[in-house]
Amino acid sequence: MNKFIIITTINEKTHAITEFEKFKDWHIVLVGDVKSVPIKNSERLTYLSIKDQERLGFKLANLSNKNHYARKNIGYLFAIKNGANIIYDTDDDNIPYDYWSFPDFKCDNICVSSNKFINIYKLFTDDNVWPRGYPLDQVTTKSSYSLNNDKTHEIGIWQGLADKQPDVDAIYRLIINKPIRFNQNTPFCLPENFYCPINSQNTLWRKEAFHLLYLPNYVSFRFTDILRGYIAQRLLWQQKLLVGYTGASVFQERNTHNLMTDFEDEIIFYTNTKRIVDYLDNIKLTNSATQNLLQVYEGLQNINIIAKEELIMCKTWLEDLEMIMNI
Repeated sequence: MNKFIIITTINEKTHAITEFEKFKDWHIVLVGDVKSVPIKNSERLTYLSIKDQERLGFKLANLSNKNHYARKNIGYLFAIKNGANIIYDTDDDNIPYDYWSFPDFKCDNICVSSNKFINIYKLFTDDNVWPRGYPLDQVTTKSSYSLNNDKTHEIGIWQGLADKQPDVDAIYRLIINKPIRFNQNTPFCLPENFYCPINSQNTLWRKEAFHLLYLPNYVSFRFTDILRGYIAQRLLWQQKLLVGYTGASVFQERNTHNLMTDFEDEIIFYTNTKRIVDYLDNIKLTNSATQNLLQVYEGLQNINIIAKEELIMCKTWLEDLEMIMNI
């Protein structure tokens, strides 16, 4: 088995988990937390309690914050140690359609835009909607989009969409809150120097990008995968890889959220996304993929986006990866 689905959950076994467990070629890793309800293991499912995680031998497991989404990092490490070549990242409330699938890690279509920030939702719907982590001052910006079929591009990460309750920010939910069903469109990728948020709802990672899976521990639940995604986009370019986007292959039956709490957790990216991207655009990188990740986090601490404790966590993540991947 070399294809793994990583989910963190505090709930009883959800409809989404039950559906994913039917996938014959995949193995689910459920990462538990303090509040988690234990879920029975099966041939295609491994549940990792806090105690299980601490027995795996990863330094990160003993340092990771409890009651935080970033405990998912331990699930990534578990999958990699057990031979993962592909990791699918999702949540326990995203239910796969019968046609759930992703393209190969190649793409012939690239999106050309007049704007550095590309609202990829606009290529799948005419509704006024934008991805969580998209700069707010760009939401009403009129941009032109076109897909060029110029050559075949190597994809490092596929970001799929989610119908019904897609990945949007609290402002959208507080003001508009309209369920969305996206149109299917040709899969496409973004060129270097263009950005769109990447989340952890419906995302496929190839082995060459596994070091970029690291979710920050010392930022909010609503920010951790968004920050990871912007970093991943920038560092993939150094490996001659791009981020691809494809239509909805899941629909979300969203777990209960306090929208004002979500809003408070999102303020950091409402106010700092452009500053983060400006920093990423100007960083001088090396030929070492793992060293580049650490360098990015060092710089983010210098501009007060992350705490100094995050550097320790990132170093520990890379140490654990080196132990199991010989990178």
